[in-house]
Amino acid sequence: MKKILVASSALVAVAFAGQAQASEPIKLSVGGYMNQWAGFADQEVGDRNNAFQSDTEIHFKGSTTLDNGIEVGAVVELEGETSSDQIDEQYLYVSGNFGRIEMGKNDSAADSMQIVAPAVGPVGVNDGDLDIWVNSYLIDTTVPNGDQNRVTYFTPSFSGFRAGVSFADDSGKNGSFDKNVSNGAIGGLHSDTSGSGDNIVSGALEYTGDFNGISLGVSAIGENWGEGNLFGGGLNVGFGNFTVGGSYSHTDDDYGFSEGSRNPDDTDQFDVGVSYEMDAAAVSLTYGYAEYGNGSRGNGTGEISTADLGLAYTLGAGVAWKSSIFWFDDEVDGAEDNDGYGVVTGLALTF
Repeated sequence: MKKILVASSALVAVAFAGQAQASEPIKLSVGGYMNQWAGFADQEVGDRNNAFQSDTEIHFKGSTTLDNGIEVGAVVELEGETSSDQIDEQYLYVSGNFGRIEMGKNDSAADSMQIVAPAVGPVGVNDGDLDIWVNSYLIDTTVPNGDQNRVTYFTPSFSGFRAGVSFADDSGKNGSFDKNVSNGAIGGLHSDTSGSGDNIVSGALEYTGDFNGISLGVSAIGENWGEGNLFGGGLNVGFGNFTVGGSYSHTDDDYGFSEGSRNPDDTDQFDVGVSYEMDAAAVSLTYGYAEYGNGSRGNGTGEISTADLGLAYTLGAGVAWKSSIFWFDDEVDGAEDNDGYGVVTGLALTF
């Protein structure tokens, strides 16, 4: 791994060689999104979790192109609500004919390149907002370790093929707070050396192409963290106004753990779905299933089925009305099972 990091540093050094200054100074622009949702949910275990939900981020982005054609840029994403992880992502990138290098707090290559089933509503079955509205396990066929301080390299696209590789360690995430609360006070900031020092190495391969009006997207991902592995893949096929697809992942019980520790069991999960788009309107139907060994209720194991009917309508530039009707059935080992349904609607703004 040290050889990889040295080689990456040498590549960047050669790319910058002879560049006294950029042609234009970097100036940050402001963008982002704001989602405001209202919803109703009914479940067997407990009351609904929320009637209203907000999700807002402000993005600061800037870049410049050097005299040799290499682009250098910066991205900082600020959470719009008070959060234990107030700065969502912050990283710089260097991009050119050699590909793209990112360094900072960001998703891994496996996370960003995984293809999942199509969904247009606010409550998707995969890495969505189901657990915000009800008490349930959250299906996620992408990589769950989130934003870490890491270095990532993406190759250029060759005939539709592109690869990516990331390296991080599991030290404390830069600038995030402990989530444990004692007497109403947040625990405090993580130290950048508070983790066990285990390497997190991930890779991904994707293919995208069009064949006589049929679009194809395929991904394969893998990640090693601690004593275990995660691997999976996804597929989307588009024809006419339809997109059909799905994804799958397997997570070892000792993924993310040091020697001697583990989750109660492995986790296998998948999603499948179809979407239809016509002019400003889109609709999707998605189903997800997981047999999990890393849950937070009961013995930590169980299985969940969930479905979501999503609706989206573009009202204008950067303004969309979105809705979801969802159902779930979470059968938990060693605790009371939970099932229910809900309806969520609201506006999604991008700027």
